[in-house]
Amino acid sequence: MIIFSNVSKIYENGSEALNNISFFIERGEFVFIVGPSGAGKSTLIKLLMHEEIATSGEVIINSVNVSALKQNQIPYLRRNMGVVFQDFRLLPKKTVYENVSFAMEIVGASRREIRRQVPNVLSLVGLSHKAKAFPTQLSGGEQQRVALARALVNNPSFLIADEPTGNLNPRTAQEIVELLDEINKRGTTVIMATHAKDIVDQMKKRVIAIEDGVIVRDEARGVYGYEN
Repeated sequence: MIIFSNVSKIYENGSEALNNISFFIERGEFVFIVGPSGAGKSTLIKLLMHEEIATSGEVIINSVNVSALKQNQIPYLRRNMGVVFQDFRLLPKKTVYENVSFAMEIVGASRREIRRQVPNVLSLVGLSHKAKAFPTQLSGGEQQRVALARALVNNPSFLIADEPTGNLNPRTAQEIVELLDEINKRGTTVIMATHAKDIVDQMKKRVIAIEDGVIVRDEARGVYGYEN
């Protein structure tokens, strides 16, 4: 479970990114975070990842108060989350297999665990046949599938997708979101920040809308609600 309790974030220059927001996300939910550019979506994501710390209030992930974590505890928090970005962030000199296995290596997984798990997640995202390919040999959609596999390989309890379809054509974007939906149906909580109106409207998932750092809508089967 993820809980934001009266969370505000004010930067050193005085700008207020989030203003006293509260919500909770239950295990197994699929939630879209929407809103205009500059609304506070990116700050919310960074608070989840502990890239930023709340000025006030509490961010609680799986019963842990993230804001109170010491520096040496942050890697343990991040082991329970997978993150997918708009720009893929793959290692160009590593193959598909190596990009995914690297995520296991940095958390100390054994070679036996890696040999068992990496093929499983590559199969899940439909890339078993691309295991030996390098990122430059892949389409944008395939690169995002690799990023998804990397995010999932350590069996995280939840997945953060920050504009994962932003650099993809509509058809490929649809395929990625269908894959996220399948991952969610297998039990992984999915939190997706997006400007993709068509996808949000079609999926009919929970929608949390942020404007000027404040939650203005929280709907169980919501729509995007903005013109792109």
